[in-house]
Order: sequence, then C-alpha cells, then structure tokens
Amino acid sequence: MSSRRGPKPHRIAPQWLAAFAGLLTCASGAQAVEYVRIPAGTFSSVLASDAAPGPAAYREFDMRTNPVTQGEFQAFVSANPQWRRDRISRTFADAGYLQNWRSALVLANDQADRQPAVNVSWFAAQAFCEGEGARLPTWSEWELVAAADGSRRDARDDLAWRARILSWYARPATQALPLVGGAPNVYGVRDMHGLIWEWVDDFNALLVNPDSRSAEDADKLQFCGAGAINLQQRENYAVLMRIALLSSLNASDSTSTLGFRCVRPTH
Repeated sequence: MSSRRGPKPHRIAPQWLAAFAGLLTCASGAQAVEYVRIPAGTFSSVLASDAAPGPAAYREFDMRTNPVTQGEFQAFVSANPQWRRDRISRTFADAGYLQNWRSALVLANDQADRQPAVNVSWFAAQAFCEGEGARLPTWSEWELVAAADGSRRDARDDLAWRARILSWYARPATQALPLVGGAPNVYGVRDMHGLIWEWVDDFNALLVNPDSRSAEDADKLQFCGAGAINLQQRENYAVLMRIALLSSLNASDSTSTLGFRCVRPTH
C-alpha cells in the first residue's frame, strides 16, 4: 500500500508569493473556532496516479467544522486592513472580491455574518487560515472528508447520495446563501456539500500528474496537458465537476459561490 499526500502546490509565480508573504499579518486575539480531528487512515482518491493506484495512507489532521463565515472574515479584514476590498492589490484579488458586502467593512444584511464567506480569493483565504495558525486543506484532505455522510466515512458508492450532491450542483445560484451549520457528517464536519464550493490549497495542480513534475520540462507538461492525470471514478460527476471548477481558477479569482475552510496539522 502506498503513502502519498497528493500533488504539491503551486504554480503561482514566486514574486507574487514573496509579496503575499508580506500581507500575512495575523490578527491578535482571534476568536476560538471549532476544529475536529480527522483520524489517520487510507482512502482512494479520484486523482490516484498511475504510478501508485489504490488506497493511499493519510496522516491525521484537524479540520474546521464549518466553512468560514462572513462575520469571521469581516473581523479578519477589520484587524488586517490590507485585505479590505478597497485596499487589496489586484494581484491578490480580482474586482469581484467581497463585492457582496455593503461596503469595505459592512456586510450586506443582518444575517450575512452567519452566511459563508464568498467572493474571497485563494490568497485571502490562505491569509485568513494563517491568521488562526492553520492553512487551506489540500484536495486530498478535502476529498477524504467530503466522501463521508452522516454514518459512513465513504459513501461514494451510494448512488442516491451521489444524486443528492449532483442535484445541488445543477441548481442555478440565484438564491441567497443559506446559513452555515448544516447536519454534520460522521466526522462532525458540516456543509461539505449543498452550500458552497470551497478553495483547496493545491487547486491549480489537480489535473497535473505529480509524477510528471520530475520530467525534464515540467512547465511544458503542465501547460500543454501532457501530464493530464488518469481520473478515477469518472461516473462520480459531482466530484469531477468540482475538480474542473477549481482547476479553471486563478489564485486572485473570486466568485459568489466559492468559500473556504481551514485545517491544522496535529503535530
């Protein structure tokens, strides 16, 4: 049985990462949030590589029980004004960044503080997680937890479960966002499906075979698609749709249905 942790990030230009590091001023006295332990185990990812097919071993980690809310992100930008929508560089967030807020520091309505934070770029999401001593989950970590339902760690073979998830993806995003806090899955994590899409740390490496990175011209392989990975479970359309969406994004992008949650190492 192999041990792997999925493809490594990132294809973000080093000069942008260096500038980004200068924006990681962490808010002091951050409010305590709930994380739950995801135990070590094995899992077969849809992104299993040809070089190491089958289940992979994963270390334990802690994951936020809920997606980050607008209220939490409002507190973050208040304490870290460099992440306000009227001050952030377009290098780190596009024009849609936090455009669902009434102003740079005021949410749209009284319930918005309990709605998931959306219109947030990868850079801003990662900075928030850094601010509470965490990071964005890798795809492998997110996929592992998202495969669970209320009683099973892996419900992916249940056709009815798949259909329910796919039906949400098929609905147009025209309604107000629901409040965070749906029913927990078997790990105690909420809203992995049916609420928003979520950033992952290695979003821009999902359709690149990690084995190709050691090739002589890795950049050419990644851009031209010669390193396209052999996706597993092609019939699981909901998962493949999520991979396709994440792979289409740039780190500065934001959308009205894309949010995030954080994870922490346990050692």
